[in-house]
Amino acid sequence: MDGYDGRVALISGAGSGIGRASALLLAARGASVAVTDIDLDRAQTVAGEIEAAGGTAIALRVDVAEVQDADRAVADTLGHFGRLDWAVNNAAITGEHAPIVDTDPTIWRSVIDVNLVGVYAALRAQLRHLTAQGSGAIVNTGSITSVNGQAFTSAYNSSKHAVAGLTKTAALEAAASGVRVNAVAPGYVRTPLLAGFTDELWASVAALHPLGRVATPEEIAAPIAFLLSDEASFITGAILLADGGFSAQ
Repeated sequence: MDGYDGRVALISGAGSGIGRASALLLAARGASVAVTDIDLDRAQTVAGEIEAAGGTAIALRVDVAEVQDADRAVADTLGHFGRLDWAVNNAAITGEHAPIVDTDPTIWRSVIDVNLVGVYAALRAQLRHLTAQGSGAIVNTGSITSVNGQAFTSAYNSSKHAVAGLTKTAALEAAASGVRVNAVAPGYVRTPLLAGFTDELWASVAALHPLGRVATPEEIAAPIAFLLSDEASFITGAILLADGGFSAQ
């Protein structure tokens, strides 16, 4: 597909779920991909899938909660491919499902470290390179909780609201350099992140979406690829809802 060949994408949390689907889609369209995950084995598996299909990929272990890992991910990607065009900041954890008064402060902070500080650190490293070269695009993975409240998920909700604000701030700062920054905000997606859901719970959350179902990772990877591509060349600072109508209610 035009516009993907020769491009290099760096994706966090790419060992499973939305990150994996995004890596496979971008590679299938001709991009080279740096597949990063805290679990190196999973990253290597996805990179292997890409190479088996005729694509180009490397696997890197990256803990997004460690700020220095963001700098290393960019440096390793540049060192291997010689360029970086796109980034998908996707890694996230859910944390506790509990009222605020019953939450564990240590767990609460760990969600913020991964979901928010991780995106900040990634943007800090990525934008230094992309703004200097005068081109590129970044997509952050938000959530319906970036634009809606949700009881009993205070850490996750706070982190994803903050990702929306951080996305807009980064977009404004990078626009003059020709770099675009957007976010995709999925509804519920059937991924390993929600592996603990029972069939009954999946049915209940599916009913929250007017389309009557939850998304597949591939259905979120598609808008991510669009926002990275030149087809979205006049879109920046946007929070693109991919939520089956959840937020329209």
